[in-house]
Amino acid sequence: MYSYEDRLRAVQLYIKLGKRVGVTIRQLGYPTKNALKGWYQAYARDAAMPAGYARQPRYTQARRDLAVEHYRTHGRCLAVTIRELGYPSRTLLAAWAQGQEPSARVRVVGRSSEASAATKQSAVIALCLRQASARLVAMDVGVSRPTLYKWKHQLLGHDTSASMPRRQHSPPNPERDELEQQVEALRRNIRHLQLEQDLLKKANELLKKALGIDQRLLTNREKTELVDALRSTYTLNELLPAVGLPRSSFFYHLAGLDTSDKYGEVRGTMVDIFDRNYRCYGYRRIHASLTNRSMKISEKVVRRLMKQESLVAIGRKRRRYGSYMGEISPAPDNLLNRDFSAQSPNEKWLTDITEFQIPAGKVYLSPMIDCYDGMIVSWSIGNRPDAELVNTMLDAAIETVAANTERPVVHSDRGGHYRWPGWLARITDASLIRSMSRKACSPDNAACEGFFGRLKNELFYPRDWLSTTIEEFVAALDRYIRWYNDGRIKMSLGYRSPMQYRKSLAIAA
Repeated sequence: MYSYEDRLRAVQLYIKLGKRVGVTIRQLGYPTKNALKGWYQAYARDAAMPAGYARQPRYTQARRDLAVEHYRTHGRCLAVTIRELGYPSRTLLAAWAQGQEPSARVRVVGRSSEASAATKQSAVIALCLRQASARLVAMDVGVSRPTLYKWKHQLLGHDTSASMPRRQHSPPNPERDELEQQVEALRRNIRHLQLEQDLLKKANELLKKALGIDQRLLTNREKTELVDALRSTYTLNELLPAVGLPRSSFFYHLAGLDTSDKYGEVRGTMVDIFDRNYRCYGYRRIHASLTNRSMKISEKVVRRLMKQESLVAIGRKRRRYGSYMGEISPAPDNLLNRDFSAQSPNEKWLTDITEFQIPAGKVYLSPMIDCYDGMIVSWSIGNRPDAELVNTMLDAAIETVAANTERPVVHSDRGGHYRWPGWLARITDASLIRSMSRKACSPDNAACEGFFGRLKNELFYPRDWLSTTIEEFVAALDRYIRWYNDGRIKMSLGYRSPMQYRKSLAIAA
């Protein structure tokens, strides 16, 4: 509501600016376009602005006097007067009484804002078994209609109808009706708990989620799959609030579920590739394997499908710190100096020993790795890290070298296995060149340590070896190394295994 001065100022500025509505409103910040034109028309018609607007009061003076008189003669109780007359509000009645008796203190008598549990229960029973309207029931209790329904929602829930007519030809029995209400509430609670349990089971069965997953953290598409799977048992009014899914979103995603999956064949192939390769392939190797099978899709699609199918490659585990404990004789120089690249096969070899501890005992592996493509030239597996373990491995590696034409550099750490007379004699007879890492410096043999890390992450750590014997573990380890040479593709080799890479270059393995 604008004052007389505000309206007169707006009309005068409007006339001064040549009756330009937009400019006038921008300068004043008020009023609206239609209001300004109306003010101007009244000003032009009467040559003056109307002094104000007349508004009829909601309650006549007679009705006010009647309400105040009833308030005085009935114990000065606001609630009683409002309930009997049906008007006005507590604030208005108190103001009318205060206006007629300024010196008198208005005393407000009413119920406590927090009713007792028994009062709420009896009020809700009266609401459910009412013969009149809910407004009259609320007035009998002395509360507002919204408060009465709030009590009903607290005691019975939102899904319960507020109108429960009595059985035909059955006399009213408040105790029986109250008991029926309690039984009905227990049934609803049991159904709600059963719904939560069924949602958790379906989430584990359909979406491969843990049993403790919060349904509200799922995507809308996953929630739609859950709701659609349980529609035959529960209603949408029960399912949608339980998972926190709007009704419109449910039907939107439901239409998408009905369409056929164009990547159905790709999904099956991906799972097969992942399982056949020790479950260690990431999306790049999966993508390369699909390309080799003439299934050309983007890497982003591969990543999305792997996430949907829960195909998670085994990650690298944190290595425990270990240090070299001492020297037993002079060691040769480090000829590689962390340069693990080679231009041809049998140019640089790496070797070391790693330990596997399973419940049945300890197993040791001693491999010889070619820096050219990472192929395992030879390997030996045993249950003791002795001279025979490394010597038999070296003998098998020497047999792969062409006599008098190839002299590989054999790089190792400073362990005693590579300083024993048997090892040194074999190195000398085959005219091989020795090279050793610096003292307690495992990065000097990083390529060999990297192979051990991949081996344990892909084969050893993910599996439970509790019931495995030593012989079974040795066989599994031997199978893995053969697969590593023949089947495991590497990005650095153009997504080919070491054996496939050598065959492509016509190099005899």
